[in-house]
Amino acid sequence: MLTKYLMKQPYNLTLVEADQDMVFYLKKYFPELKSSILEGDFLKLNITAVFNQQPLAIIGNFPYNISSQILFQMLEHKDYIPELVGMFQKEVAERVIAPPGNKVYGVISVLVQAYYEGALVLHVTPNNFDPPPKVQSAVIRLVRKENQDLGCDYKSFRMVVKSAFSQRRKMLRNTMKPFLKGDPLLENDFFTQRPERLSVADFVKLTNWVEARQKDVE
Repeated sequence: MLTKYLMKQPYNLTLVEADQDMVFYLKKYFPELKSSILEGDFLKLNITAVFNQQPLAIIGNFPYNISSQILFQMLEHKDYIPELVGMFQKEVAERVIAPPGNKVYGVISVLVQAYYEGALVLHVTPNNFDPPPKVQSAVIRLVRKENQDLGCDYKSFRMVVKSAFSQRRKMLRNTMKPFLKGDPLLENDFFTQRPERLSVADFVKLTNWVEARQKDVE
């Protein structure tokens, strides 16, 4: 559904498709694109090798069962992906772009927003599909931030964020214990809050605090 519109644009278009029926369809109805079709799983694609370390934008109607994994794939290759536009299940789309304090704000919100600015493009209702699905959909756009310096180690940041949201209803003084040896000095206000109240910048500060605290204990 997207290909017939994308191919009319001045893009250097590459198609990635794992479903063999869809590959057959693409080759039959868009024969001029045969050489641009990569048959396989996007999640297993070596992006840097396939695109020769050149920047690329990702656009798609993503399979809902792997849509979050596609976003994590984007984050792993963020140096080469300045933009992503995709259709997701509505709940996932809302989670990705949710601001701090929102009830659906969580791990994927923080990790994506650490590097990308997100915006809702449009809602897509079930009657736009044939047959209609039982879920609502939404299209979102993610544009990479100009400043890619997170201000802390990304792996540590990711572990802190995941640990903080592992028990999202608990205060951080409980969920941060695995990162701290002994009893932490809880002079930091972060520890009396729940994770959904913290912004990306707050999580960066928390990550640096935790790393400094671990070094002090060592």
